[in-house]
Amino acid sequence: MLKKCLFPVAGYGTRFLPATKAMPKEMLPLVNKPLVQYGVEEAIEAGLTEIGFVTGRGKRAIEDHFDTNYELEHQIAGTGKERYLDSVRKVIDSASFSYTRQGEMRGLGDAILQGRRLVGDEPFGVVLADDLCLNNDLGVLSQMVQLYKQFRCSIVAVEEVPMEQIHKFGVIAGNEIKPGLYQVTDMVEKPAAEDAPSNKAIIGRYILTPDIFDLIRDTPPGKNGEVQITDALLTQARQGCVLAYAFKGRRFDCGSVEGFIEATNHVFESVYLPEQAAEEKK
Repeated sequence: MLKKCLFPVAGYGTRFLPATKAMPKEMLPLVNKPLVQYGVEEAIEAGLTEIGFVTGRGKRAIEDHFDTNYELEHQIAGTGKERYLDSVRKVIDSASFSYTRQGEMRGLGDAILQGRRLVGDEPFGVVLADDLCLNNDLGVLSQMVQLYKQFRCSIVAVEEVPMEQIHKFGVIAGNEIKPGLYQVTDMVEKPAAEDAPSNKAIIGRYILTPDIFDLIRDTPPGKNGEVQITDALLTQARQGCVLAYAFKGRRFDCGSVEGFIEATNHVFESVYLPEQAAEEKK
């Protein structure tokens, strides 16, 4: 049964300097809630309540966020401000949290490998908090969990992107076995447009079977000396099966300034304001 989810959060967030000099990029707020909390809430909705963070230096604020702040709670106890902590209290009560460090930035594949001590020999989800995924119905991970229960293999989420942006992503090719679901036959990390096998780009949602750890360990470093998860997944696809799923919902690239601003505006209009209106009616 799927119950564990890894969050690789060791990156520096250099595109948001100087804001991220002393604050993790994952703690940047979308209006009143940090980016990483959206990802954790998505995992909990999918039933993945054992949350593991692969962190690095300067990420202590993430640990503090998903913990009780007795001084703050004492100061606002009995006031109308208490309700502002309701969402994170619900998260803390609904999940367990563990942490390990990636001592050196050696790519996403290596970050996932460092999470082995938190996951063990179980299937698990992976969320890259930079990708904010919103859907009015089931979240992306919930959709993928349903597929995993049927197919019992690794699954990556994909979306079609313009070819002029394809060099930013891992890209798949595959045979469509039913609408929006592909059996992966090829996978390339950040190809030039003329070398891309399709325009179906992998985004930051994965469900992985535990044999991926040995495949990552045996994968040599690729571009920029980093261990690429796409290389390990391609080996897994050739030895067995990896599926790519064109998810339902909307993704915002919060790893870029433009995407982060777009996500903030969307959350303000479509999430924050409706929540405030509902509160005022109580």
